[in-house]
Amino acid sequence: MQLLSLSVHPVKSTAARPVPQARLERAGLVGDRRWMVLDGDGAMLTARTEPRLLRLTADVAGTAPGVSGLRLRAEGIADLHLPEPGGPEQEVRVFSDRAVAVDAGEEAATWLRAALGRDDVRLVHTPRPQARPLDPRYAGDGDHTGFADGFPVLLTTTASLAALDDLVATEAVERALTPPEPLSMTRFRPNLVVEGAEPFAEHGWSRLRVGAAVLRVVKPCARCVMTTVDPLTLERGPEPLRTLARHRRVDGRPVFGVNLVPDTTGDLAVGDPVEVLA
Repeated sequence: MQLLSLSVHPVKSTAARPVPQARLERAGLVGDRRWMVLDGDGAMLTARTEPRLLRLTADVAGTAPGVSGLRLRAEGIADLHLPEPGGPEQEVRVFSDRAVAVDAGEEAATWLRAALGRDDVRLVHTPRPQARPLDPRYAGDGDHTGFADGFPVLLTTTASLAALDDLVATEAVERALTPPEPLSMTRFRPNLVVEGAEPFAEHGWSRLRVGAAVLRVVKPCARCVMTTVDPLTLERGPEPLRTLARHRRVDGRPVFGVNLVPDTTGDLAVGDPVEVLA
């Protein structure tokens, strides 16, 4: 098996940024989900309720030439370049977890309001991802992450996506519907995509070596309505949740891919070998 692709999402819920290599730290890939948009109530805003976030492109050092800090792009408005903000820390929530953040200021808020067409948003950055520990049911002392939903790294495989596409097509035929176009892997927002595995084999893995790093597989990734949004058109549909709910459920929830926690740090690159250790 080998690593087919690497992606980071500099601002939570914005477009994936594929990279040829990335540094893996305990909190996840450097540059992944260290920024987040808040709504008017100070709660995290994601593409679950604001799919227009998927059309924003965010870059940090390593995802585009000449970028330091954060660069935001959206159609029809000028790019915004921001340094990592200083200033007082505040507590924010990622679901029920507490995390530490610093507000990125009025210029960032004004840009986001124009890009999203709403006046109740602000941008924050976490200077200390280690301040957000992981769910102790699945992780140990010292395990932490930034603004990811729950865990530092998400892995999927090409074989599992192909198998899911087959299941979706079969479901459509059974309903006398025209089979949809194959699903894009970007719907699932993985950091690591592996090729050469058997379909859904990842649900049986416990530990992996990817390049120079070792990671624990802590649980299958439960899936939500975000996967039903086409990231290009922003149109919603019943798939893939309908088919996953019928064929790939764990503890009553549809799953696709697996959540990982780094045991060691290291540099990862597309083409790295992937070895199942347990």
